[in-house]
Amino acid sequence: MASYIPRPVKRTSSRAGAAVPAYIRSVEGALNAEDRAYVRRKLGTKLGKFVRSIERVSVRVEDVNGPRGGVDTACRIKVVLSGLPSVVVEEQNASLQAAIDRALSRTERAVRRSVQRRRTKSTGRQTVSRA
Repeated sequence: MASYIPRPVKRTSSRAGAAVPAYIRSVEGALNAEDRAYVRRKLGTKLGKFVRSIERVSVRVEDVNGPRGGVDTACRIKVVLSGLPSVVVEEQNASLQAAIDRALSRTERAVRRSVQRRRTKSTGRQTVSRA
């Protein structure tokens, strides 16, 4: 036996620096450069772990009521998944960042459910043996 066995290298999570293929669109200039950077950073954080299953992400932000005020910022996120139906989430809030955060949280949960369903279905089929 060898006197020294190298310790396995710990896998690093690609979640923090994952580049989620995203198209960010704002209607009537609702997003500036800082807001776009915020959306990209949050997308990488929330959806980075699912980047292998994601084909593309579309984020649309618009001011619904215009100058009238009220609950007027809408954020719609569409995630196109490989081999699965697309996930579409829409949130409205008075604050832009709150609308984005709530939509991303709901999107993360929906994508997780879809990907887990595919995994359980695929593992369920493999365990069935034919006699």
